[in-house]
Amino acid sequence: MTVKIALLGLGTVGSGVLNIIKKNNGKIEQTSGQTIVVKKALVRNLQKYQEFAEKVSLTTDFNEILSDPEIKIVTDVMGGLHPAKEYISEALSAGKNVVTANKDLMAVFGSELIKLAQDNHCDLMYDASAAGGIPILRTLSDSYVGDHILEIQGIVNGTTNYILSQMDEKGLSYAAALKRAQELGFAEAYPTNDVTGKDAAYKMILLCQFAFGVHIKLSDFSVQGINHLQGFDLQQAKKLGYTIKLIGIAKKIADQLFIEVAPCLLSNDALMANIKNEINALQIVSENLGTALLTGPGAGSIATANSVMNDIVSEVRNLAHKNTGQLFNRFSNEDSLDITKDVKYPYYLSFAQEKIAHLSQIFDELGIEIQELKQIEDRTIVITKAITRRQLEKMTTTGVKILASYKIL
Repeated sequence: MTVKIALLGLGTVGSGVLNIIKKNNGKIEQTSGQTIVVKKALVRNLQKYQEFAEKVSLTTDFNEILSDPEIKIVTDVMGGLHPAKEYISEALSAGKNVVTANKDLMAVFGSELIKLAQDNHCDLMYDASAAGGIPILRTLSDSYVGDHILEIQGIVNGTTNYILSQMDEKGLSYAAALKRAQELGFAEAYPTNDVTGKDAAYKMILLCQFAFGVHIKLSDFSVQGINHLQGFDLQQAKKLGYTIKLIGIAKKIADQLFIEVAPCLLSNDALMANIKNEINALQIVSENLGTALLTGPGAGSIATANSVMNDIVSEVRNLAHKNTGQLFNRFSNEDSLDITKDVKYPYYLSFAQEKIAHLSQIFDELGIEIQELKQIEDRTIVITKAITRRQLEKMTTTGVKILASYKIL
């Protein structure tokens, strides 16, 4: 049996999918039992992609894909919310199965698109949307069926991890590290979503759906990126024996969920602190299995293309067995989880130089215990004992300006 598919986009990920199919066609046929052929690829500019014209039929008209009865799977690798949402909606409504690597789309419009897929007895696969080369969504869906996940945390953005690694190990400035990431294809020309933490936040939304069966919005939790990280704090963390990483955390406590994306200080001997460059890592804590760590490439075309290919093969198998229309994620928590800010962590805090007596008084009034306090150059550095984010937020009402605040994990 030959299954014909279409690609929406032929950039780094789309061309990666095309190359994987060509290079590994024999193994794909053996493992899936089917021959996969990319029949059409949607592009914005035909001239720009002429190098692929011999491998696939190029088009600028989505209707050519939509109206082609031979195309059974539409693969979205174009990114962005629009027109990706409209294309995927039309494809599902036309009875075509969809594979997407678009985490922004699934985080914002996932519920709507999943329902549309169900209504039309189609599949919507999106494992590639969460953590690059780590098949995390499928792992959560298939390998934790009889288990209860208590916490999931880790590095879910390869771009920021590369930038932080270069700043930490090679002493590069933020601007220089970002430029290098762009040159290597680990960062987009406009990397706002990556460096502000928004990309990681979208992924945490998807992870929470699979890990805890809940649907949350970006506005439900705190998101902080690395774009305001200063070299001073990076150096101080290093002197204290810590490494700074952008970490996504989702932790279940009874009927509450703490979720956050922010730069955090990790002890240099922690496993996560030694995940370097564009690599992603996710730590899952569950009742039955305890702690498991999954790692893999989180940036670059091949990592994402490989995950997309896995979804395509899964979809091809479903077509062969006439088993389409199944939910990718069947877990839904009947009991809603309230978002909480009351989980306690120690914090590294940096202030413009303050009188120690004044700062100590404010901390005492807020019930914050100090573990270490020192003045360096024109800064006052404080390491607190475990406090809640709510206590931290109250500090902003005292008139004392916090220049940096990072959880210590």
